[in-house]
Amino acid sequence: MERIPIVETYLDIDHNQLTTRRVTDQIVIHHTGNPTDDDLSAAEIDASHKAQGWTCIGYHYVVRKDGTVEQGRPHWMVGAHAYGHNSHTIGIHVCGNFEIGEPTGAQIESTAMLLANLCTDYGLTIDRDSIVGHRELMPTACPGRNLYAQMDTIVGKANFYAVQ
Repeated sequence: MERIPIVETYLDIDHNQLTTRRVTDQIVIHHTGNPTDDDLSAAEIDASHKAQGWTCIGYHYVVRKDGTVEQGRPHWMVGAHAYGHNSHTIGIHVCGNFEIGEPTGAQIESTAMLLANLCTDYGLTIDRDSIVGHRELMPTACPGRNLYAQMDTIVGKANFYAVQ
């Protein structure tokens, strides 16, 4: 299986304030949801989350418009991305407001390959029970209607990448 390259961001994260995740049974897909269809880096999201009083970026991975995948919070730590579900999930942030914009083809492919890698690494079935949109866990528009409409396609592509 091909591995998606992940850009190490060297964020200033105090690991002593984070907890190791003991179980991983789902991956949650998010979008930015800002008023514009933006392309924020993991460092920019980290700064925004810290400004809100968080320890660090809440997401484990950030998928940029060009398909680049950036490291966010360490993947083995409890995230801060889906209230009530952080202790057992990995959070993937796909950059953009997908209520108004469309995910790029590069984002779809990179997200699918990242999902294939993560599901394989964590022994998860690549299906819609293991891979969910944020809105499936709580009342929110996230990951935006245009990305959410592509969830089945992304999962199908993740299955393809898993056998390559």
